[in-house]
Amino acid sequence: MSKKSPRLQLQPGQDQVTESALTEIDFHRALVFPNHVRKFRKQLNIGSLLELSERLPAITYIRLSKIERGEIFARADELRALAGALGIEPENLLVDVDDPAFDIAAWAEPLHGPSPADPEGERGAVLLAAALRARRAGDPALTIAAIEQHYGIAPVILSRIENALKPLDRWNDDVRTALRRLFGVEDDAALLARIESMHAHGGLDAVLPLVANPEIRLAKSRTRIAALRKELAVPAGDTQAVVPPPQRPAPHIEKPAEGDTATVGLLPVFGTPLPGGLIAQTPTGALVEAPRGAGPRAYGLRLGRPTLGAGLPGRATLVVDPDRYPSTGGLAVVRDQGALRVLSVTADRHGKMLGYSENPDLEVAIDTLDPADVAAVLSAVFE
Repeated sequence: MSKKSPRLQLQPGQDQVTESALTEIDFHRALVFPNHVRKFRKQLNIGSLLELSERLPAITYIRLSKIERGEIFARADELRALAGALGIEPENLLVDVDDPAFDIAAWAEPLHGPSPADPEGERGAVLLAAALRARRAGDPALTIAAIEQHYGIAPVILSRIENALKPLDRWNDDVRTALRRLFGVEDDAALLARIESMHAHGGLDAVLPLVANPEIRLAKSRTRIAALRKELAVPAGDTQAVVPPPQRPAPHIEKPAEGDTATVGLLPVFGTPLPGGLIAQTPTGALVEAPRGAGPRAYGLRLGRPTLGAGLPGRATLVVDPDRYPSTGGLAVVRDQGALRVLSVTADRHGKMLGYSENPDLEVAIDTLDPADVAAVLSAVFE
């Protein structure tokens, strides 16, 4: 077990985050696109985002999740598609961030939980982000490519650090070692002391607003949402007209044709939740309907816990096919420590496939795994 890094500490005598300290922290800095997707999804009794995703083949589950959670801006065509699936006008999905009645904290709580859950950790993440930005700004040779080549910090990780994804103690040993080398210190405590010193002497003043300034976030949201309103005001073609949400067909169990051994109708369900987001592949005695195209080795996997966040609840059963490899924007099941783990799949700018878990906060380089230990998720069933 590696030794945990210390946290950035509050100033002596501070038993809570003061108003001054709060100016360094925008607890909602990642939420650039608040919207009404979740509101209308709930009104239609669409219990999960994955269920809505099935109605929107042109939008991947991962992107749809980020849109609903306000982490990325939707395009106008995506808003039209979403509105069509929800049976509303696209403009109704947009939020007026300047409306006095709008409260970003209240909007975010159902999706992200109460904030701030960990003000000290948030402060640490922001100061680490600002320190790294300041370090790069002070050395023109520290390009993104140079940092990856000489320090082993991939561009996707660099971006997450500089956008205050998490504090130093939540990064793995390799990242922390690279950061210590980059700042020329021997251990994590020395690195944290260096960051605090930079902050105390004004060395982070120029870059802190770029990391955690709510006014910058609001301006960005305001500008892009206004542009979306203009785009949506232009009549779309007939193919993008708003249509009522499709009716979900009644469940159908496909029976194998005589002599057809590859067709699957009902699949056995496995799954007992383990610590650390893992799932034991133990039989539950239940069965789940197989989607068309499921291979002969496909099976059901009961989650037990919402390891990918609110978009995929714990009371869900995934249909997993070991004979299919996952694709970007989908879900994967990988073998880990003799058990199974469910991951959201994306790719970095080099095309490397990465898998993510939210609970626990985890990143896995899928390309480095034995393909025999990686399976694709075909569909999900919700209880």
